[in-house]
Amino acid sequence: MRTTVCHIITKLELGGAQKTTLFTVQQLDRTRFTPILITGEPGLLDEQARALEDVEFHQVPCLVRAIRLWKDVQALLALTRLLKKLKPVIVHTHSSKAGILGRWAAWLARVPIIIHTVHGFGITSEQPWWLRRLLIGAEWLTGLITTHWLAVSLADIDSGIRWGLFRGGNITLIRPGIDIASFHRLFPSSDRDRLREELGVEPGHLLVGTVSCLKPQKAPHDFVDVAAHVCACMPAARFVLVGDGELRAGVEAHIRSSKLEGRVTIVGWRRDIPALMRAFDVFLLTSHWEGLPQVLLEARASGLPVVATKTGGASETVNDGYNGWLCAVGDVKGLAARVLGILLDVDERTRFSRNAGDIPSEFLNLTALRKREALYDTLLERSGRGVWDGTHGGHALGFDGRTE
Repeated sequence: MRTTVCHIITKLELGGAQKTTLFTVQQLDRTRFTPILITGEPGLLDEQARALEDVEFHQVPCLVRAIRLWKDVQALLALTRLLKKLKPVIVHTHSSKAGILGRWAAWLARVPIIIHTVHGFGITSEQPWWLRRLLIGAEWLTGLITTHWLAVSLADIDSGIRWGLFRGGNITLIRPGIDIASFHRLFPSSDRDRLREELGVEPGHLLVGTVSCLKPQKAPHDFVDVAAHVCACMPAARFVLVGDGELRAGVEAHIRSSKLEGRVTIVGWRRDIPALMRAFDVFLLTSHWEGLPQVLLEARASGLPVVATKTGGASETVNDGYNGWLCAVGDVKGLAARVLGILLDVDERTRFSRNAGDIPSEFLNLTALRKREALYDTLLERSGRGVWDGTHGGHALGFDGRTE
């Protein structure tokens, strides 16, 4: 019998949590698991999710990222009805809103095993104290009905322990994992030159790039401010921001007011990220909070020197001073100084690039997937609801969840 595993995520945009979720439901061992994917408000990757083979896809549009009390109640009821119909054995939630509402819906639907992955807590020092207390309280209360937690970084585990979220060691570190082969692939220099020309980069220019959603978490305004400092000292520097989002209009206005047109470019979302990475000379990430930024691993796999803010699991992906530099959150001048130093020092740029590509196996997507599957097996065995014995149909019956 195959165990039905239902993944729930708030929005399928181009982000680390979304890529991990899609990879998991696509690659789960079909001899052991039947995957279902539920998402909320429309996202860029919805059509890709619908096209996945052997993955049942459902959308609950009232599940939205922002806190909207009436919509949140609607989403909870809709998710509960859907889960009662689907009867999964395991519900595995991702992202803050889907994590709270999805777990309570699973509990109301009497799902036997409830798992949540922390891809970075949506609780930051920039929020009012009362909101932080409210969100921590919501996570703590929801933790009481959570069978097991996963975290993508040690930093998130430390935060969860500090807030008292975990019980009896029900937390496991499993990295998100990247498709390293696509970033290790060699690109002809002619393709690199063509991409740089497309991005408005001329011979003799040095290109600093980032890939991120234009939302407060990623602090794109800091990216523009760093560009302003660097370009004032180095006219040959160019910056490109690959991504889109709610802050785009404001960031474009910021670029104009800083007189950086032609030096800082927003190209929107692109699917050729591995190729674009090869067109960069330095990768810059200005996030104010993170779980474990997969994009830093992708930059490293592309052989790029990295400059990033020291937030979440960034220090678990970048070895400060070895393959990049880490600066305090919001330290625009510090970030600019590190970027400028790499651009001006060919030896440092070459050394960081040489040290960048050695990615530990724990950060590979297949390694992470096998760990998730092993965790599912362990939780099934502990619950008495099924044990995988290494053969087809190895799960025992004796529980209410859906099997095939």
